[in-house]
Amino acid sequence: MNNQIKEFIEDNDRFASHSAIKLLEVNRGSATAEMEIKPFHLNASGTVHGAALFTLADLVLAAASNSRGRLALSIQASMNFFQAEREGKLTAMAEEIKKHPRLATYRVEIRNEKDELIADFEGTVYRKKEKFPPEIK
Repeated sequence: MNNQIKEFIEDNDRFASHSAIKLLEVNRGSATAEMEIKPFHLNASGTVHGAALFTLADLVLAAASNSRGRLALSIQASMNFFQAEREGKLTAMAEEIKKHPRLATYRVEIRNEKDELIADFEGTVYRKKEKFPPEIK
């Protein structure tokens, strides 16, 4: 099922695709993605834009939270930025830290190629009754 979720997100999350984010792995309650820093990820100061980091974190949140087979939608998110990056590859890893039938909370860490913590993110999702991925007709 998690490969099916990975493929569905890869095929349908057009913003993540446009942002050059690659979903690497989806497991029950966790997910990993990477983003190779491109010129369009940079802000006016030449470092990775906070919105690019948020998008990376949000994608792994979506993959991890939907990995349980029910549609999960964000209802809250916060992010801390620790270090600016200009080049290289960033990896985001999401882990479920609290699970409830309707609400779940996830922690995401974004690290650079030296395994230094660049940013962390915490998000809460609301699980709806609909299955995920939806059946395509």
